[in-house]
Amino acid sequence: MLVGVASALFTVLGELAVESYPAEGGLRADPIRVIQAVAIGVGFLGTGVIFVARDGEHVVGLTTAASIWATAAVGIATGLGHYVLAAGSTVILMLVLRTMARFDQEN
Repeated sequence: MLVGVASALFTVLGELAVESYPAEGGLRADPIRVIQAVAIGVGFLGTGVIFVARDGEHVVGLTTAASIWATAAVGIATGLGHYVLAAGSTVILMLVLRTMARFDQEN
C-alpha cells in the first residue's frame, strides 16, 4: 500500500511539475528528471534495509523501505510547494502504517 500511495504521489508531482514549469524560449527544463532521480536514488538506498531473516523464512524491512520511499515523495511535494498534497499524503501514509501494524505478527 505504501508503494502504491508513493507511486501515485510521484505521478501527480510529475504532472504538477510539468504544468508549473513550462518550456520558455529555447531553454527546456525537465523537472520530471529530478523527481525520477530522487525516486530511484532513495529506492536504491531503501533496498539496503531489506534483508532475509536469519531463519531464512521471511524477509524483513520491506515496510521500512517503502516508508523511506514514500517519505521522499512527500519531501518532493513539499519542495515544489504543494503543501496540501504533502499533508494529505502524509495523513494517508500514517493511516496505512497504523492499519497495517495491526496485522503485523510477532514471532
